Amino acid sequence: MSAAPAERADAARNRRKILDAALRIMAGDGAAQISLDTVAKEADVGVGTVYRRFGDRAGLVFALLEDREQRFRTQLEEDPPPLGPGAPAGRRLRAFLHALVDLVVEQRELLLLAEASSPPARYTSAPYAAQHAHVAALLRELRPDADADADTLADLLLAPFAPSLIDHQLRQRDVGTDRIKAALGELADALARRP
Repeated sequence: MSAAPAERADAARNRRKILDAALRIMAGDGAAQISLDTVAKEADVGVGTVYRRFGDRAGLVFALLEDREQRFRTQLEEDPPPLGPGAPAGRRLRAFLHALVDLVVEQRELLLLAEASSPPARYTSAPYAAQHAHVAALLRELRPDADADADTLADLLLAPFAPSLIDHQLRQRDVGTDRIKAALGELADALARRP
C-alpha cells in the first residue's frame, strides 16, 4: 500500500492562508461570520479554491478544529508530565481532561458551529478519534481488567465535552471551568481507585 501523495507546496500555502484568514474572521467577528466567500476574500484566493479544498462551511470548520487539534496532540507527546509522557496513567488522564476543558472552551464558538452543521460528525472527526484513542489507551493502562470496556469508557469520559453541554454549563448554569475540571478530575480519580 503506497503512502498518500505529499501536498504540493502551493496547495499547502493556500491551505494555511485560508485557515489563517478564517481564524482572523473568527477573532474579529465571531465564528458565525465564517463563510467560504468571506474567507476567500480575506485570504485573497479564489472562492473556487476554498470550495475545492474544503467542500463546504462544515468542511472548513472541521479543518480549523483539526488544525488546532494537531497542536494539542503535540502537547500530549512533548509536554512534560503529567500531560505529556512519564506520569502514571491516572495523573495523565486527569491532566488530559483538564487540558481538554481548556481546549473546548477556547474553541467553543467553532465547536458549536460544527455541532450545528453536522451533529454526528463530532464522533467521526479526526480530533475526536485522536482524543478517544488517547483516553482509551490511558484507561487500558490504568485498568487492565477493563480492557474490553476501554472504548466505551472513553466515549463516556468524552461525552461531557459536547460543545452544547460545555456552553450550557458556562452560560446557563454559571459553572466555571475550575468546577468542570474538578468534577472531571473526580471521575478520573474514581476510575483510578476502583479495584
